[in-house]
Amino acid sequence: RAVRGARPPWGGHGGTPRQGRGPSRALRTAAPRGTDFFRELGQTLGRLGQTLRDQVPAMESSWGRWLPPGIHPDPRPPDEADVVVVGGGVVGWSVAYWLKMLEGRYRRHGMKVLVVERDPTYSRASTVLSVGGIRQQFSLPENIQMSRFSASFLRDINEHLGVPNEPPIDIQFQPSGYLFLASLEGAAELEATVQLQRSEGAQVALLSPTQLKEKFPWINTEDVAVASYGLEDEGWFDPWTLLNAFRRKATSLGVHNCCGEVRAFVTSANDTILSAKESARIKYVHIYMPDSLEYQPVACSIVVNAAGAWAGKLLEADGLPRKLCQPPLPIQPRKRYVFSWHCPDGPGLSCPFLVDTSGAYFRRDGIAGNYLGGMSPPEEEEPDPSDLSVDHDYFQEQLWPRLARRVPSFESLRVRSAWAGYYDYNTFDHNGVLGPHPRLENLFLAAGFSGHGLQHSPAAGRAVAELVVQGRFQTLDLRRLGWARLEDGEPLREGGVV
Repeated sequence: RAVRGARPPWGGHGGTPRQGRGPSRALRTAAPRGTDFFRELGQTLGRLGQTLRDQVPAMESSWGRWLPPGIHPDPRPPDEADVVVVGGGVVGWSVAYWLKMLEGRYRRHGMKVLVVERDPTYSRASTVLSVGGIRQQFSLPENIQMSRFSASFLRDINEHLGVPNEPPIDIQFQPSGYLFLASLEGAAELEATVQLQRSEGAQVALLSPTQLKEKFPWINTEDVAVASYGLEDEGWFDPWTLLNAFRRKATSLGVHNCCGEVRAFVTSANDTILSAKESARIKYVHIYMPDSLEYQPVACSIVVNAAGAWAGKLLEADGLPRKLCQPPLPIQPRKRYVFSWHCPDGPGLSCPFLVDTSGAYFRRDGIAGNYLGGMSPPEEEEPDPSDLSVDHDYFQEQLWPRLARRVPSFESLRVRSAWAGYYDYNTFDHNGVLGPHPRLENLFLAAGFSGHGLQHSPAAGRAVAELVVQGRFQTLDLRRLGWARLEDGEPLREGGVV
């Protein structure tokens, strides 16, 4: 009766026992009269609970939560994985996605795939700092074929990357086409390139200066001999959305990921026995934890180098026999500026992705008179890639005069912002390196795209996954993009590098 008649300890009123029905001796001893005790008890328990929550390491990542020294908010790498993909940009996640998609057809048991990304915020990632273009207008058949595959993939992206019970993917594709301008000196080469593109199935039109002026009256056609204009599967889209779509889908298929940096390897050979065997296998990758000297060795069967601008540096890591890594992978980080400006009297909605005879490029950004653009500098004037600072004088002195000459209304533009990103620049021939390493038997490469990695990521990811799972290219024959051309000294020149 006494317990049934007691008031609730929080928010209730302390009371005097009803007349003639006092509490038992036990209850009188255990429970003091009044509400202060219960209120203080509740507050004390609340403080105790908060203290425990603060001092017990969090099981899940949570920004802003205090963690004891040495405890990282991101999940630690596993002890082993079948495939370790080094680099969590759009190419790396595409490889991981295709590995899981293809494994069911050829393996009885699923493979364990781990993606390692050193910057989970992607603040310096080439993927999200690009301008998001996709085009069919390349001069190498393999690049055209990859563009056509990727365009088909992006057109049906929800069939490929859609996750049940999640909103549909909208990559915000703008089908405005690429417009390449050529001077008299470059006219014959552009016309021959267009013929190649058409033979590969791309829809590209050749425009005379008169036709160019009729379609785009805001262009100054002086010194333009011919132009090529993409009629289908060209334009731009949101890079961040594509990266996240690959990542979410791959994760839903069971791909693991961790934050860290691969700085060392353990192989089956060392420099003292290379005379007996001119090849080796990677047995472990050493993944270093963020802001720490601690590392986790991960046993693996396959390693995919999708480290983008740092793919060449990765093959200089500790533990890799130097003799086996010759010739060096000719991929370097190259800094590229992107400028955003406003011009209310600019080209407007009819603006394509224009590539000028001078190398300057720009495209529309939304519908409110904003534009994005940039230009690759000559080799001898490459900026220092040690950071992502922007040289604003580059716009004033190099880019703006070229823009204003081609589009007179740009004389009155106003710069809004700027940023810099990295090209994974292949100094050998400006094309990606796809395929197995010739002497590191279980290492595959997917890097060096020199600015077109984003648009080719669906095709490149599938190609590498086919090599890993099936042992050969199936969808596209990309053997010429392999390592052999580097050893033979026979570059595959791509003329359409922007």
